[in-house]
Amino acid sequence: MPRQQFTPEQHSVRVLKVSERVRHILSELLARQEVHDERVSAANIAVTEVRMTPDLRSAVAYVKPLLGAEEAEIVKALQQNTAYLQREVAKRLGLKFAPKLQFRSDESFDEAERIENLLRDPKVARDLDASES
Repeated sequence: MPRQQFTPEQHSVRVLKVSERVRHILSELLARQEVHDERVSAANIAVTEVRMTPDLRSAVAYVKPLLGAEEAEIVKALQQNTAYLQREVAKRLGLKFAPKLQFRSDESFDEAERIENLLRDPKVARDLDASES
């Protein structure tokens, strides 16, 4: 049976769907505290985004610990438990190949806060008010 060919648009939609599915699976595993590591179980961790490679063999999961948990320590603990998480994702995903997971700290919240602080700066606010007039 010939391999099914996808158009570039269908391929990118498939990558996005699988990425979102992996994000949901990881979020569920972390919310239910199924990872047998005290550091991970003790923290509330949000999986903000998962980015897959086009061949669906690798995934980078961006995580953000909530309530002031130490980000570097949480990311390190997740990396140490990658084998278990990959196994669970593979089991629940049902793809031919399980994606290799990497965990990284999500810096987008820090960047958004930096931009928000810049916009609150009195000099910037003054320039914004002048341009609206």
